[in-house]
Amino acid sequence: MMVIVDKMESDLGKLFIGGISWDTNEERLKEYFGKYGEVVEAMIMRDRVTGRARGFGFVVFADPAVAGRVILDKHMIDGRTVEAKKAVPRDDQLLLNRNMVGITVPTGLGRTKKIFVGGLASTVTEVDFKNYFDQFGKIIDVVVMYDHNTQRPRGFGFITYDSEESVDKVLHKTFHELNGKLVEVKRAVPKELSPGATNRNLTIGYNYGLNRASSFLNSYARKHII
Repeated sequence: MMVIVDKMESDLGKLFIGGISWDTNEERLKEYFGKYGEVVEAMIMRDRVTGRARGFGFVVFADPAVAGRVILDKHMIDGRTVEAKKAVPRDDQLLLNRNMVGITVPTGLGRTKKIFVGGLASTVTEVDFKNYFDQFGKIIDVVVMYDHNTQRPRGFGFITYDSEESVDKVLHKTFHELNGKLVEVKRAVPKELSPGATNRNLTIGYNYGLNRASSFLNSYARKHII
């Protein structure tokens, strides 16, 4: 049976899989992750010249909520531990880079009153967004990001509190359930409030962006793939 999935839902259900064994093929990848839910597509990235597997790939679930559960588990495929992370569509990454809406920094480098929330369901409104995060403190601003052309939600947004303590409360756990879907919360700091920061220790928006996949896996391969 052919499964037709909306592009935006497909993007939200897409996971980056790192540390894949060279013995693992697409069929095995799909079979393994299929135990969690319907897998629309499974792909392993290969070298364009040699055709050899590069040790990472992507899996797309029909239901984005399934992807949220998968990243919480540990995975062993063909004797190798693999890592599953959220994959952010390249256009979302470029949007964040271009507008410099907010950047996340490792905990401890600075406090902030603003959080970045990724993986929002397409049905989440600003009212839903505010109602959930209101439990952690007084909110002074709520933003759900929308595509400028289609006016469809981009799957992420920002909450600004009146105190840093509220942000600390939210960050007691990384994943929160909103409208039946797991969302990821990160500390967001405007670029100008990150003195001395460099591009190497900052991650724009969702830190599982596709534009970091190549460098991450090259390093991973040197350490783990024989």
